[in-house]
Amino acid sequence: MSRSPILITGVGKRVGLHLARTFLGRGQPVIGTFRSQRDSLDEIKAQGAQLIPCDFARDGDVAALIDTVRKTAPRLRAIIHNASDWLAEHSGEGAGMPAREIFERMMRVHAGAPYEINLGLADCLRAQAPDPADIIHIGDYVSTRGSRKHIAYAASKAAQDNLTRSFAALLAPQVKVNSIAPALILFNEGDSEDYRRKALAKSLLAREGGLDELQHQVEYLLNSQYVTGRIIHMDGGRHLA
Repeated sequence: MSRSPILITGVGKRVGLHLARTFLGRGQPVIGTFRSQRDSLDEIKAQGAQLIPCDFARDGDVAALIDTVRKTAPRLRAIIHNASDWLAEHSGEGAGMPAREIFERMMRVHAGAPYEINLGLADCLRAQAPDPADIIHIGDYVSTRGSRKHIAYAASKAAQDNLTRSFAALLAPQVKVNSIAPALILFNEGDSEDYRRKALAKSLLAREGGLDELQHQVEYLLNSQYVTGRIIHMDGGRHLA
C-alpha cells in the first residue's frame, strides 16, 4: 500500500464514494474533491480523507485545487478522474440551456479540467519514481458511439479518451495513463422498471456492472506494470447485443 495519496475527483456519491471508501478502508490515503455538500462526505472525512471543494465548471477552482494538492501532497500515487456532469440537449437540467453553454460545460468538466490537473500535478506523480504512478480517466461507453440525447456529453468523453493517449505518451515511462469506459454501472433509485428493463436488454450480460466491478478495473490498472494509453471497455458485451 502506497503512503502517497490517491486524488479522486467527485467523491460525494456513487463511483467516487465507493472508490474512496474502499481505499481508505485499506489504509490508502485519499484526497477527494466534491462540488456539493453531502452526508457521505462526513463519513469519508472521518475515515481520514482530505476533502477539497471544487466545481470544475467555475473559473479558478481547478487552479486552486492544483495549488492545494501541490502544497499538501508533493507525491501522488494516482489521479482518478471521476467527476462528471450529464446534460442532455433538450431535457432534464439541460432543457432550455443554450447549446453553446451545454457544450462548453461538458468539455470543461470532462476534458478541460483533467487536462489542467494532469499537467499541473505531473511532477507530483513523477515524484513517485521508481514506484509506479497512474492517471485513470473514468470515461463512458458512448465516447465511441455518440449519443442522440447527450451529444455534447459524448463528445467531451471522446475528447477525454484522446487525453488518455496523449498523456500516456507525454508521461511515460514514469506514469501510466489509461481510461475505463463503462456502460451501465449502477441504476439510480428513481429509475423506473420500464427504463431498467430496456437498459438491461442492451447488453449480453443483462445486468448492472456494479461498483465492485469498476473497483476491480481500477485496481487492475493500478497493479499493471505494462498497460498504458488504453481505453478499457466495461460494457457487459453491449457492443455485441
